[in-house]
Amino acid sequence: MAARARIFVAIRPALYQALFSPAADERLQALGAVHFQAGADNLTSAELAQCIRGQEVVITGWGSPSFTDEVLAAADRLRLIAHSAGTIKRLLPPAVFTAGRRVTHAAAAMEIPVAETTLLLILLSLRRFHQVDRAFKQAGWQAAQALPMGSELAGKRVGVIGAGHTGRAVLKLLRAFSAEIWLYDPYISAAAAQALGARKVDLEALLRACPVVTLQAPATAETYRMLGARQFGWLMDGAIFINTARAHLIDEEALISELQTGRISAALDVFEREPLPADSPLRQLENVILTPHIASKTPQARQRQGDIIVSEIASFLHSGVLRQEVTLAMLDTMA
Repeated sequence: MAARARIFVAIRPALYQALFSPAADERLQALGAVHFQAGADNLTSAELAQCIRGQEVVITGWGSPSFTDEVLAAADRLRLIAHSAGTIKRLLPPAVFTAGRRVTHAAAAMEIPVAETTLLLILLSLRRFHQVDRAFKQAGWQAAQALPMGSELAGKRVGVIGAGHTGRAVLKLLRAFSAEIWLYDPYISAAAAQALGARKVDLEALLRACPVVTLQAPATAETYRMLGARQFGWLMDGAIFINTARAHLIDEEALISELQTGRISAALDVFEREPLPADSPLRQLENVILTPHIASKTPQARQRQGDIIVSEIASFLHSGVLRQEVTLAMLDTMA
């Protein structure tokens, strides 16, 4: 029963405290015997194998080790892996999903801040207030007034690539601003896109016809560098490109080459190398807004991650139901 479940927390104590509020911790402790890793650093797979025997539920997160064959061999009673972050592929090979083991995650917790950041970057790029601020401070009122006028989002055609957790959250915000939304996602139907307030189109049509394009697709084998020199060349003059998803999805050098022409602009939160090197050409471009992979970082999102995981564990132990379940069939198309 739930009260006797053995739960192992395979994340470092500092991360646990950041994700699990005192109230969430109290709820978790009420579900069973909760055991924590002893050290302050991330576990290795060998150390996880030593700790996992006899545990029914394991909570993983950023920095948790991969579930190697050694770990799975030691997981004699494991029924549920509850991942307190989003992507699970690095940690959980397909073998995890055998022997009745189930998996859940907290990706939904981060859709709100990433969607809000995406909207912020779209608005900032359209109105160019970052450039206005810079000109005002450096050259004064008249110089800032003399900059070209920005554009409204209302009525603007915006192309959204990907309708997963974050993509749908972005669509919801764009609808509130009365944007005209085009959507590329090969895994949903035209009717499903319409229900989300969007028009389903192919990728080339979206890139050629949308003055604003935001990338929200997952990082999979299929989406690796889905946007390269050819695709960036399809963008119309003056187009705005937003990436708050993954650098995996684009050919960064091709994007830089296109940006260096001045033909398009961009706002980027993710990069092939992080931290972004000091000598990256992106740092020198006036037509690029850069943020250091912080789109999902809010205290509210962190607390939601912990809350989702505790709720999922409670639901699993009481009824076997998981609302955020990850299945083997989902691995090829999710982050």
